[in-house]
Amino acid sequence: MSDSEKVEFTEREALFYHKTIRPGKLEIIASKPLASQRDLSLAYSPGVAVPVRAIADDPGTAYEYTAKGNLVAVISNGTAILGMGNLGALASKPVMEGKAVLFKRFADVDSIDIELDTEDCDAFIEAVALMEPSFGGINLEDIKAPECFIIEQALRERMNIPVMHDDQHGTAIIAAAGIVNACLITKRNLGDVKVVVNGAGASALACTSLIKSMGVRQENVTMCDSRGVIYIGREKVDQFKSAHAIDTDARTLGEALKGADIFLGLSVKDALTPDMIKDMAKEPIIFAMANPDPEISPPDALAVRPDAIVATGRSDYPNQVNNVLGFPFIFRGALDVRATAINEEMKVAAANAIAELAREQVPEEVAAAYGKHHQFGRDYIIPAPFDPRLMEVVPSAVAKAAMESGVAQFEIEDFDEYRHALKSRLNPTTSVLTSVYAQVKQNPKRVIFAEAEDEIMLRAAIQYRDFGYGEPILVGRTKAVLKKMVELGVSDPESYHIENSTASDYVDPMVEILYKRLQRRGYMERDIQRMVNNDRNVFASGLLKLGVGDAMITGMTRPFGQTINEVRRVLDPKPGHLPFGIHVMVGKNTTTFLADTTINERPSAEDLAVIATETAAVARRLGHEPRVAFLSYSTFGNPSGRWLDNIREAVHILDQQGPSFEYEGDMAPDAALNPTIMKNYPFSRLTGPANVLIMPGLQSANISAKLLRELAGHAVIGPMLIGMEKPVQVVPMTAIAPDVLTLAVLAAAGIAG
Repeated sequence: MSDSEKVEFTEREALFYHKTIRPGKLEIIASKPLASQRDLSLAYSPGVAVPVRAIADDPGTAYEYTAKGNLVAVISNGTAILGMGNLGALASKPVMEGKAVLFKRFADVDSIDIELDTEDCDAFIEAVALMEPSFGGINLEDIKAPECFIIEQALRERMNIPVMHDDQHGTAIIAAAGIVNACLITKRNLGDVKVVVNGAGASALACTSLIKSMGVRQENVTMCDSRGVIYIGREKVDQFKSAHAIDTDARTLGEALKGADIFLGLSVKDALTPDMIKDMAKEPIIFAMANPDPEISPPDALAVRPDAIVATGRSDYPNQVNNVLGFPFIFRGALDVRATAINEEMKVAAANAIAELAREQVPEEVAAAYGKHHQFGRDYIIPAPFDPRLMEVVPSAVAKAAMESGVAQFEIEDFDEYRHALKSRLNPTTSVLTSVYAQVKQNPKRVIFAEAEDEIMLRAAIQYRDFGYGEPILVGRTKAVLKKMVELGVSDPESYHIENSTASDYVDPMVEILYKRLQRRGYMERDIQRMVNNDRNVFASGLLKLGVGDAMITGMTRPFGQTINEVRRVLDPKPGHLPFGIHVMVGKNTTTFLADTTINERPSAEDLAVIATETAAVARRLGHEPRVAFLSYSTFGNPSGRWLDNIREAVHILDQQGPSFEYEGDMAPDAALNPTIMKNYPFSRLTGPANVLIMPGLQSANISAKLLRELAGHAVIGPMLIGMEKPVQVVPMTAIAPDVLTLAVLAAAGIAG
């Protein structure tokens, strides 16, 4: 994956990430119930004999009765790990696990990493070929050249499932998409462009082959390696490079670039100089994809050629060539038609689909991630990796190309239905959260971390700064915080902003404000002074009130109720708003919003209507079309009871207001969530299962949220505090650093708060 944005973190932090909760980044979860003896009998003996016989009679049914059709092996021998060289098979395992995680995150492809401890090509090929019955596809990774060419070619010939070396073809597909669009913007024809490729490794050779398949002429491509131009007749050129040798008088990169339209760099830092690109054609196209530092930086290139279009492998510059745009979705499409290979037609289809997507109207969530409303143009020729439309567009194009080129074993009859099914495989919350993180990086905020002496809170604060989200303001005793940071491996703890309530310049103005606020509530001025000096939540809230920070996060060391009472001594609700809490339950394909789970014990009808409206707005900000259910023990009056009036009145209030979202109530949970039960109520205004659940009271709400978190296995965001005058979030005492970081970013982005 060509994502080389410079993110700072300590070795301790990276190691902690990989070992916390449970070692590594993967686990196996059963997809069928295994609760009863009957379940076990069906899963294993004797019930498993039935699909065994079916597969023996018809091998194609393995795609129906096993996970084969959604299972890809990520395989390496560790001979070329992330530009670090040959560190061995075992050392490659964290990278291969990471690749497997990306398959799942972006395309819902199950993946298992396999590390083979051999550098012998024949042994590697034999081992992988023997695993064909287990997998629907093979993704080769981090294998050095030229062995990677030999291995991939042999496996493609021997195996009847898709095999792709992503280091070659992933980069090639994304780069080709960008070149197509850059040529469109500069009014060039692929058949006429003059291309210079610098680098002759796996990625460079694959890029060159693919652009030739897409129309660039053989004689118009000059390839250079570390010894200069690869020309016909040059000595000591292997078979892979010689396929791209041409008849030319150019011998150096500089000579080859004279008049060239396109530079494709897959080599080393600073290989391309400003003087070289001065001699390129008008509106040169420069793809400087060396990792982690490009052949020339975009600012240096544009300084001498402001008419250039520049792409790199870096996410901190426009036009990032990122493999994650390709490989998950290419395998998704190949698996869905049970393709026997990933051929040239499928790669070309993927490149064209990605190029076409960049030319479409950019969704709001993608535009927000860039910090401005970018549209197709010189700084947007390649889609963003978190564009949710990739999941629909690329697999569809790949599947169609597989069918048309004769390598598909299963035909998709309705591509509109297929695209809808693809979209529903992923939870939109994950894509929106990704864009929210990117949005905050474009517009960093100051977040006050009220409990900086707590290791989990401090680790989240360090990550907040390291990942570029803004400045953390650490509240705590200065020496204690600095000592803890040293223990966490922070190299420059003195560079952090620490506020100590016993020595801060903000204490006096804070005391003055709070005394005026609380003097008629039984507090003496000395009480306020002690409160500010001794209570971290009061002091941190005061910093937020004074505008020292943009948002605040706390909650690790005290129960929610106590913490929120301390915060509310300083901060008020937003004018006209009701503070309340939302738990966001994130499943594989669905997200459910529960409210109010933290504040209002017996909300009135008016309160319930406000909570519903505000929660629906949060759901929309996280990418969901809200369907609101007012929950009760009753479904439309059955059984009747004394606690239903406020729920029915809340529905009546929304009837009067006419909001832009679906809502219904009173409803028991099964009538709101189970499609079978919902059929019994054809008059219901909900067109599908509810995703916003408005609870009738705090007792049932808080119990439900915590039960779901502990028993149901959902990822949980929150509780998110809504409706305060300033963005404040109170994390549960059980939170881990990623939970704290997520709420801090959501508060900074205005999603939560």
